[in-house]
Amino acid sequence: MASIPDLHLQLESIRPALFRFAMLQLRNESQAEDTVQEALLAVLEKPDNFAGQSSLRTYVTGILKYKIIDCLRTCSKEKQLPSEDEESESDLIDSLFNKNGHTIDQARAWGEPDATLSQKDFFRVLEICLEKLPAKTARVFMMREWLELESEEICKELELTSSNLWVLLYRARLRLRECLDLNWFANQA
Repeated sequence: MASIPDLHLQLESIRPALFRFAMLQLRNESQAEDTVQEALLAVLEKPDNFAGQSSLRTYVTGILKYKIIDCLRTCSKEKQLPSEDEESESDLIDSLFNKNGHTIDQARAWGEPDATLSQKDFFRVLEICLEKLPAKTARVFMMREWLELESEEICKELELTSSNLWVLLYRARLRLRECLDLNWFANQA
């Protein structure tokens, strides 16, 4: 375990990334700041709990995940998400398919996904792609895939029908595929 001053410096260096992740999910600066502070405080209060079996960033991100879930559950009655430009999103999705419903461009071969996932830069690009999604779409995707919340809980939290949830997840996956295809896999070939 690093000394307490070293731990402070390490936590300070990963704090901006943690805040960006929290903002992606919570879309509220004060809530994001609070959850990050709670995660950092949890590490500082019990530094010996970090066994060093993963990176410090991975360890703190795991703590942050549960702090965000707690926040979502307790803060569910606060402000509504801003409305999205659904029409422009529909236009984008329509441009990806031909009249028969097939994709216009086939997705590039992504090589070995497991090896790619282990690359640190991939997550930086994924984070940028998530930030480009409409707020509600990104939030639904992160709630389902990162926070691993059940569909019913997401629907209740965001006041969505299950069909709306699946449409948003479909759109998120489609747009993330496009973004990663352009910004990550195109550079890997």
